[in-house]
Amino acid sequence: MLIPALLIVAGVKLCRKSRSSDPPQAPSQPAAGSGSPLAPFWAEQAKRILDKLNLDPSTLVVGAKRQEQLQDLDDTAEEPVLSPQEREINRRMVLSAGLAGLTITGALGFPLLTLISVPILIYQALPIAQGGYDELVKQRKVGSQVLDTLFMGGMLVLRYFWMAALGGAFFWGTEKLRFNVYNTSRQRLARAFGEQSRVVWVQKDGSEIEVPFEDVSVGDIVVVRAGEAIPVDGTITEGIASIDQHMLTGEAQPAEKSVGDTVFAATLVLAGTIRVQVEKAGADTVVAHIEDILQHTSDYISTLELKGKVISDKSVLPILALSTVTLIVLGPTAAVCTLSCYPGEGMRLLGPLSLMNFLNLAAQDDILVKDGRALEALQDVDTVVFDKTGTLTQEQPHVVAIHTCDGYTENEILSYAAAAETKQTHPLARAILQEAENRHLDLLPLDESAYEVGYGLRVAIEGQQIRVGSARFMERSGLGLSASLVQHQANCYQRGYSMVYVAIDEVIGGAIELHPAIRPEAKRIIEALQQRGLEVYILSGDHEEPTQQLAHDLGIEHYLAETLPEHKAKEIERLQDEGKSVCFIGDGINDAIALKHAHVSISLRGASMLASDTAQIVFMDGSLRQLPRLFELADALERNMKGNLMSLIAPAPVLLGGIYLLNFRLYGTFALGVTGFLISLTHAMWPAIYPPETSFDIDSSESPFRQSGM
Repeated sequence: MLIPALLIVAGVKLCRKSRSSDPPQAPSQPAAGSGSPLAPFWAEQAKRILDKLNLDPSTLVVGAKRQEQLQDLDDTAEEPVLSPQEREINRRMVLSAGLAGLTITGALGFPLLTLISVPILIYQALPIAQGGYDELVKQRKVGSQVLDTLFMGGMLVLRYFWMAALGGAFFWGTEKLRFNVYNTSRQRLARAFGEQSRVVWVQKDGSEIEVPFEDVSVGDIVVVRAGEAIPVDGTITEGIASIDQHMLTGEAQPAEKSVGDTVFAATLVLAGTIRVQVEKAGADTVVAHIEDILQHTSDYISTLELKGKVISDKSVLPILALSTVTLIVLGPTAAVCTLSCYPGEGMRLLGPLSLMNFLNLAAQDDILVKDGRALEALQDVDTVVFDKTGTLTQEQPHVVAIHTCDGYTENEILSYAAAAETKQTHPLARAILQEAENRHLDLLPLDESAYEVGYGLRVAIEGQQIRVGSARFMERSGLGLSASLVQHQANCYQRGYSMVYVAIDEVIGGAIELHPAIRPEAKRIIEALQQRGLEVYILSGDHEEPTQQLAHDLGIEHYLAETLPEHKAKEIERLQDEGKSVCFIGDGINDAIALKHAHVSISLRGASMLASDTAQIVFMDGSLRQLPRLFELADALERNMKGNLMSLIAPAPVLLGGIYLLNFRLYGTFALGVTGFLISLTHAMWPAIYPPETSFDIDSSESPFRQSGM
C-alpha cells in the first residue's frame, strides 16, 4: 500500500506550487481526518515520508545556486505566472501519479479500483494519441510520439493497466522535466536598460511640475539634476553637465554637454543641472529602439533541438519495423515488448537531466547559463570575439603618468585632482582617487561654497582656485597648454588615452595621463583559448593604434578597430558568412544586438542590464576567469550525452535477445528495462556526484562582487 500512496502524494506535492497559484475553491466535501476511510494510516505515512524529502520542483530542476543567480540579475522579478501549458502538464502529472497508485493497488487484489481506473486511463492516453496523430498526419512523419501512442495503446488492449499507468506517469514526468529545462531558466531577451523613470520634472510656464513619464511629449522641457538618469532623448536648451555614458558607449570618460548638445535616455548626470527639449520619449528612445530590434531579430536559437531528441527520432523507424516483424512471428505481447526497446524515451529524459546537472555545475563556478543549448553550441565554436572596452579592459582606467609644469610636483598635481574629484563617481575620478590612495596622499580640504561643476570642476583649496578637467575646459577658462602638454595630448589622442588637466589659479600645473587597464586574467585566458585551436578577435570602437597595441600585448592576431556600435552585429555576421561559428563576449548596451546575432553570447555581471539580459551566459564574478572552465564543461557535457546514448542503446540487443531466445514478455522486459534505465540514470547523474575537474587554474585577485559579498 505504501508505494501507491507515495506515487499519489508525490504527484500532488510536485505540483503544489502551481495549484496554490490558482484561485482558492471551496472543498466539495469535508477534509478527511486521520481516522477517516479516505485518509488511511498508510496514506498519512506516505505523506510524512515525502514531507521529510521536502520536494521542491523548482529547486530540483533549476538548482538552488542557479535560482539565486537568476534572482541576483533581476531583484525586481515577481513570482512567475505559470503558463497554460505548464498548468496542463502539472495537472496531467497529478492525474498520472494517482492512476499509477490506483492501478497498482488494483493489481494487488482490488479489481474494483482497476475497473474505476480504466476510463481515466483512456482519458489520460488521449493527449498522447493526439500527439501521435498530429505527428503522423499533420507533420507527415513517424516519430517518438507515434511510438508512444502504439505502446500505450498496446498496454490498454492487452490489459496491462498498471504498466500503462506507469508509462503515462513516466511520459508526463519527462514532459515536465523537459519543459522546465527549456523554460524555467530563460529570461526575457530584451528589456529596457534599468528602470525607466516613472515620473519626470517638466518646466511649464516658468514652473517645474512633476508629471508621469508616459505623459511627456515631444517638445516638452525636462529638468534633470545631478544623480538623475536622463529619461528622454533630446537637446540641451539650458545648463551644462558632466554625463556618464559608459553604459551606452563603453567610454570611461564622462561626456561634457552644454546648450545645443544631444543627450540620450538612460545616461546619468554626474554633476550639473540641464534642461532638455524632448525629441524622443518612451518607445522612441535609443534604448527602446535597441530593445525593439532585439524583439524582432530572428531568434535562430529556437530552431535548435537537443541532440537527444534528434537521436530518439532517428531510432523510431528501425524499432517500429522490428516490432512489426515480431508481431507476425511471436504475437502482440512480444511486439509491444519490442516497442519498449526504443531508447528514445530514455534519451528524452536523460538528455535534459544531463543538461540540468551541467547548468548547476556551471552555477557553482559562478557561471549562469540562462539558455542550456548554449553549452552544446560551444562545441562548434571556432572563433571568439571580444569587445574591447569593459571586457578585455576594466571599466576603471589607471594612472600611468603625471606630466608637471611650472615647478609643481606629481604628488601636488595628484592631490589637487583627487580633492576636486572626491564627490565624483565616474571611472576617471575613481582612478585618480585610487592613485592618490596608492601614494598615501591625504585629501586636501575643500571650500564647499566654491564647488562648481561645468565642463570640468572648479574648487577652492587652501585659498587657491583649482580647475580640473579636459583641454576644452582649460581653453574655455582662458588657460593655454604648454608645448609639452600639447605634444602629450596629441600622443594620447592618437592612442585613445585620456588626459585630465589640473590648473592652480591661472596656471596649468600639469596633466594626469590615464590608460585602459587590461584585465589581469586576460592574457592567460587568451592563451588558453588559442591552445584549444580557437581564433580570437578584438572588436573595438577605439582608434587603430590602441586596439593594435592591445592585440599585441595579449597575443591576438586579429582585431577590428573603429567599429561603430551599429556595425558590431554586421561584423559578427561577416565572420559567420565566412563559415565561422562565433562566440561574442560583450558588456555594453551597444553590444546587445551583436550578442543576439552570435551563435553563443556571453556577458559579465556588472555590465549593462540589456547586455546581461541578452547574453545566453553571464559570468557572475564579473571577470573572464571562468571562460576556459565554461569550454571544459561544454566538452564534459558532450561526453556525458554520448555516454547516455551508449548506455541506452546497449540494453536494446539484450532485450531483443531475451524476447526472441528466452521468451521474455512484459514482466521480464520491464525488469530488464528498469535495470538498464537505472544504469543510464546513474551515468547521467554522475557529473553531479563527481564533478569534472578543471585543468585550468588562474591566480587572480577576487572580483569586487566576491569582496562585497554579492
